[in-house]
Amino acid sequence: MPEVGFSPARRLRLAAVVFIVAWFLLPELRRWIPPWLPFLALLALEVNFLVAGLRERGAPPASRGRSPQETDIDELGGEEWLEPVLVEVGGQQVWIPVTDEEAEPKRRRPLRRPRRLLGPLEGLAVLVALAAVLFVLVPAGGWASLDAAAQARTQERLSIEASRIAGHQARVHCDAEGKAVGVVQHSDGLAEVGGANAFLTPAICYRLHGLAFDGDEGSFSQTARAIAVLAHEAWHLRGVRNEGVVNCYAFQSGVALGRRLGLSPGAAAQMMRQQLAENALSARSAPAYLVPAGCHDGGSLDLSPGSSRFP
Repeated sequence: MPEVGFSPARRLRLAAVVFIVAWFLLPELRRWIPPWLPFLALLALEVNFLVAGLRERGAPPASRGRSPQETDIDELGGEEWLEPVLVEVGGQQVWIPVTDEEAEPKRRRPLRRPRRLLGPLEGLAVLVALAAVLFVLVPAGGWASLDAAAQARTQERLSIEASRIAGHQARVHCDAEGKAVGVVQHSDGLAEVGGANAFLTPAICYRLHGLAFDGDEGSFSQTARAIAVLAHEAWHLRGVRNEGVVNCYAFQSGVALGRRLGLSPGAAAQMMRQQLAENALSARSAPAYLVPAGCHDGGSLDLSPGSSRFP
């Protein structure tokens, strides 16, 4: 009997495609989810389906259901057998293989080869469409998309903000080559304690560029993280070494920093409150970054004890 409906793999593929379309149509979804994430997920899904389909096509089937096995054909009758036919023998129904002349067309089962080919071809078609979307419809972005003048202007602006927090002249470098910070170093930022140089990843710099020069608040969590990283490294430049204390100070200074970069007072405060609230969770993998007990309103690390707002 032919299969009816969508397979689980096809349902999953359909859901992924619907999500991609929704990402293009809904600005709020684009704001919270970076563009590479849905495409990377769909790409991984399609590659998995394609590889699995090709492997299934190339491997000999373990079972043919009611059809004769290859070993049975070799042993008992040759390749002229087609499909078995259900007949009644001695009051019992049994399957008996028949030849081309004996087979009843209405009892033959359809060949499955086109169905087996459909999965890999379908996956290949989706991969081609995905590549077209990535390279044609999604514009190039990121730090590398900025020209040299825009990059220099961004680094100068961030250096001014870092100097304000550090209390002395400082220089922020957007480390495009990944020599100081990045995936390899497992760090978004690095600064000389009490020194004059700080390094940020291109992703952090690009997010702050969008906020400061384009008025683009972007993803709430990504923008909050970028502001906190810049403030964090600036406090290292000021001479504070303890990572937990630096985080506490950075969350407080990040409110004013976010406002200077273009956020509303409410948005800036909300972002830094989020960073403080998530600190305990993020510090599980790096306990040194956990804010100390005095990091609260009126606590020993409160930079504005006269104010009731914290951070």
